[in-house]
Amino acid sequence: MPSSALTLATILITASLSTTAAPIESPFPKKAGKLGVAACAETPLSSGGIPREREYLTGVVKCLDRSWAAYFKRAGLSLGRPIVEYYAEPARTVCGRAWPEHADAFYCTERATLVFPLTGGWIENRADLYPMKVAAHEYGHHVQSALGIRRAYEMEARTRGGDRGNALKRRYELQADCLAGVFLGSVWGSLRRPRSDWAALVETVKASGDDGLDGGARSHGKGANRAAWLERGYRAGSPTACDTWSAAATKVA
Repeated sequence: MPSSALTLATILITASLSTTAAPIESPFPKKAGKLGVAACAETPLSSGGIPREREYLTGVVKCLDRSWAAYFKRAGLSLGRPIVEYYAEPARTVCGRAWPEHADAFYCTERATLVFPLTGGWIENRADLYPMKVAAHEYGHHVQSALGIRRAYEMEARTRGGDRGNALKRRYELQADCLAGVFLGSVWGSLRRPRSDWAALVETVKASGDDGLDGGARSHGKGANRAAWLERGYRAGSPTACDTWSAAATKVA
């Protein structure tokens, strides 16, 4: 991780969380512009009745690698590709710790590793965009780590703890939702999907919120906010639109 990126993220996030006077400058370099419009051919999730989840995800990750590497290059930064691990089913441990409960997929920060189970409702027997959105969200965490956002967030969360730490976690996760929207918007023209598929994805994301949980357990945001940040990224096409750190508390609840 470039030290300059870490320093920038630390300063910006700390500033945003210590004052409510004004929003902070986005930690994403403005000179990099939007995530470039790119082609991303979708591999069918099944063919002839044979599941092809791994092939599908491999193709999506390659698209994410190309898009984000080009963005970082325009910013004068470098982005290493994440390791990708596939599991036929959840294991007892992964990345040196217990398998996260209720996780569709996840990102191991310490090992820069995307972990995708190839079973479960998030990907099996689906024809919608939800698996691509999940992959793009987890890749968003890889981007956050490369820019130093993850480390800065963790430092602040350790200081605050409790419900305030969970509030920071929601800002972190909602930013990844927004970055997923940025990516999906950049490749939308190549997906050859009707507009109704986007509307269906937004509704699915709304249903994935943690509205029903108490404050101490809410780490990803209400469904309406998750969908709003996804759409914000999709419409803007630029990571600079994904500044959840200076957003009003109601927008990241």
